[in-house]
Amino acid sequence: MAEVIEGYVERIVYRNPDNGYTVLELTNEDDFNITCVGIFPFINEGEFVEVSGTITEHPVYGEQIKVAGFQIKEPKDDVSMERYLGSGAIKGIGPKLATRIVKKFKKDTFRVIEEEPERLVEVKGISERIAREIGVQFEEKRELRSAMMFLQQYGISNNLSVKIYQSYGPKLYDIIKQNPYKLAEDIAGVGFKLADEIATKVGIGSDSDFRIKAGIIYSLQQANAMGHTFLPKAVLLKEVTDLLLLEPELLEGHLTQMMLDKRIVYKEEQNQKRVYASTFYYMEMNCARMLLDLNMRYEVKEEILEKRISQLEENNQIELDELQKKAVAEAAKNGVLVVTGGPGTGKTTTINTIIKFFESEGMEILLAAPTGRAAKRMKETTGYEAQTVHRLLELKAAVDDDSTSMQFEKNETNPLETDVVIIDEMSMVDIQLFYALLKSIMVGTRLILVGDVSQLPSVGPGNVLKDVIRSNQFPVVKLSKIFRQAAESDIILNAHKINEGKQIALDNKSKDFFMLKRTDVNQIISVVIQLIKDKMPKYVNASIYDIQVLTPMRKGELGVERLNQILQQYLNPPETSKREKEFAQGILREGDKVMQIKNNYQMEWEISNGRGFLSEKGCGVFNGDCGIVREINFFAETVTVEFEENKRVEYRFREMDELELAYAITIHKSQGSEYPAVVMPILSGPRMLFNRNLLYTAVTRAKKCVTIVGSDQMVLHMIKNESEQKRYSSLDLRILEM
Repeated sequence: MAEVIEGYVERIVYRNPDNGYTVLELTNEDDFNITCVGIFPFINEGEFVEVSGTITEHPVYGEQIKVAGFQIKEPKDDVSMERYLGSGAIKGIGPKLATRIVKKFKKDTFRVIEEEPERLVEVKGISERIAREIGVQFEEKRELRSAMMFLQQYGISNNLSVKIYQSYGPKLYDIIKQNPYKLAEDIAGVGFKLADEIATKVGIGSDSDFRIKAGIIYSLQQANAMGHTFLPKAVLLKEVTDLLLLEPELLEGHLTQMMLDKRIVYKEEQNQKRVYASTFYYMEMNCARMLLDLNMRYEVKEEILEKRISQLEENNQIELDELQKKAVAEAAKNGVLVVTGGPGTGKTTTINTIIKFFESEGMEILLAAPTGRAAKRMKETTGYEAQTVHRLLELKAAVDDDSTSMQFEKNETNPLETDVVIIDEMSMVDIQLFYALLKSIMVGTRLILVGDVSQLPSVGPGNVLKDVIRSNQFPVVKLSKIFRQAAESDIILNAHKINEGKQIALDNKSKDFFMLKRTDVNQIISVVIQLIKDKMPKYVNASIYDIQVLTPMRKGELGVERLNQILQQYLNPPETSKREKEFAQGILREGDKVMQIKNNYQMEWEISNGRGFLSEKGCGVFNGDCGIVREINFFAETVTVEFEENKRVEYRFREMDELELAYAITIHKSQGSEYPAVVMPILSGPRMLFNRNLLYTAVTRAKKCVTIVGSDQMVLHMIKNESEQKRYSSLDLRILEM
């Protein structure tokens, strides 16, 4: 039989903000305490509630009520009203002020706050402003509670419910009933599929205008997430019709209307009809304009330039080849320069010489790269301070608290104060980051873009480095000579052979490039574990955390997901001294190697100086950043991860879905990183994925040793396979158009 008990919430012991699961202590008028366990979508300490449920006996915590239903009620007595107001639920009212308010208005207290808040000034310590604020808060609490109860029936989590209420306020009821697809456009975390489920429950038809337009926007957003800045119209129509299960003819009129509303841009070029989300079309166009504005020509006499370069060679005891000299000369003569080339072709020496050239001119220089690892390597190889592009542009927390948006302090109104900007690993820079960078660079500042155009394109949308080169509007120097020291490395020689489509020797006569032939999946995994645990650390003088397993796939027997589960058991097995917590992939344990899997521009980090004092703090953790789990704190419900440069980040338990194990990662995620040793399990997989470009990128991630475990025939097949996944981008056309 169900028990019904009234009382006020004395204390919230535990609360899961995502699903509302709550453990709380309830106290009635007779000061009888009982623990209540159940789903409370919205509740505060001090609230007066009526709960119904069954009394159960917990083996550890004793008697408690398993709550089946509850109702928040107006407190009936002065004590309960005082407890609610003094609980902290209403900002500005503490226990003492709560006592004075209830003493003044007695049982009429809540009515006065709700209907005549101006009367609160009759209480000592309350001004007119505070009285108004209390009235507004009281009403907002009531409205938010009602909104969360309303949204719960549509399967919307508590966190999303709060976001929705904060975005729309009382308008949310009309939006849910008339056009729930607006949620997918306006609020991070509400995708098209959730909006579509709500629409079905509300009774909105499958051919609704709102649904079709939302489906088009969603398909373009998915394309952006796959790296495209547009989709051919035919491809888009197929994506949308598959999503909505509608005929293509129904979409034509909506595409036209969305174009008139400037939500999409429609272009016919290169014998193809293309559809862009407006944001990305104008982003490419503005990047083109800003690049061309920077592309100034500087008059420098050739004989003076030759003399200066010779002097730099002599001073630094180096000998540049003709292409390296050309790169230095082009940097001196042009506002924009691209320097590209594979490993061992002297990019670092070239950049160092360019830096010294500009230094001798008394010019200020800033160096940056897309990732922390790449920036650290740039600093080590040049000897000059280098930072991530995000730090260079002074990333700050977005006002709307949306982790998917980024705001930079450096922009067109607050530009970088420098004469030269040099960006390394440009193949990793997507169109959004490039747009932010260009906005921060004043006309007259030189921009030098350095990267390997043969690497995989950026994870984010666009194909910036290739498009800039393809436009033929900027000087490009492609370094090709492999220097003597680099030529001693089979990693570098083989990387160039792979890039040229030439077969490589897999006979294990090398000191840094090995092929361990295995045909059985379990054998391959066993060899990989042995290499990481026993062989490689000594061979390359590194820890097991520095040796990276790279694989082409996420799924499958040799995919990231399965490999991580197995490697975790061998490389960081359970121990009584190590705390662990369940998360999306299974178990997260102290000492685990993890990766951030989405850009979070709000996430705060800090660096201590090793003596317990804070030396630096900032915000922003990015897709692909790797670190080690240092602490799991069940009391604070946090996971502390230490990333590159000793940055420590605290994740709340509900944010753990932004992390995944990283003993094995995809080759795509390894871009911009360099590891002492790389181990690649390669056996079989889809032709489109197992290609030359992917193998080249993986091999060039290793500094001291590459070991491939699996099928030598598949490796040779990858070298022959030139096919790449098509990436739709058009910065080159926008440059030519401008």
